[in-house]
Amino acid sequence: MIMMKYSILLFLLLGLWEVKGQQTDSPKEIATETTIEKVGDYAQFVPTAFSLVTVLAKKDKQGFWQLSKSVGTNLAATWILKYAINKPRPEGRLDGHAFPSGHTSFAFQGASFLQRRYGWEYGIPAYAVATYVAYSRLEGVNDRHDGWDILGGALTGIASTYLFTTPYMKEHFDVSFQSGDGSYALGVVYKF
Repeated sequence: MIMMKYSILLFLLLGLWEVKGQQTDSPKEIATETTIEKVGDYAQFVPTAFSLVTVLAKKDKQGFWQLSKSVGTNLAATWILKYAINKPRPEGRLDGHAFPSGHTSFAFQGASFLQRRYGWEYGIPAYAVATYVAYSRLEGVNDRHDGWDILGGALTGIASTYLFTTPYMKEHFDVSFQSGDGSYALGVVYKF
């Protein structure tokens, strides 16, 4: 008899736990999550757009081509992985294509380009924006991704940058001249 009472109590507690898990979010929580997701939708473009503006402002032709190759490689790799892996989304949609997160890979590609090409003073703010984008994919109202999707997106974006991007050097040539004891030396060094 006591065992039956505990069984009924356990059953009721599990039932209440299940009902609690099925409760919908409050309107305020839905509005907050929607805002987080929408800001992330637009913020994904900020690091790459700032990369392009920086490349153009510095008249960095080599950087322009490196950025172009990085963006193209990132987009191709992200979509190939999405269709090859076809991982379902956490919120239950059956469209698959959750891994890697495209928003995250695009944001981290732009951030890593800025850091790799122009240094950490450019990279830190860009990585902060990219991290927010990753957060927005986890916390948004639709729960489109899990932590593995975000990590895969970040690694895809960073790897596509590191394949093509070299640090920026304003001056590639170094010319030196020495003279003494009736001899002269001219040195030319080209930095890659």
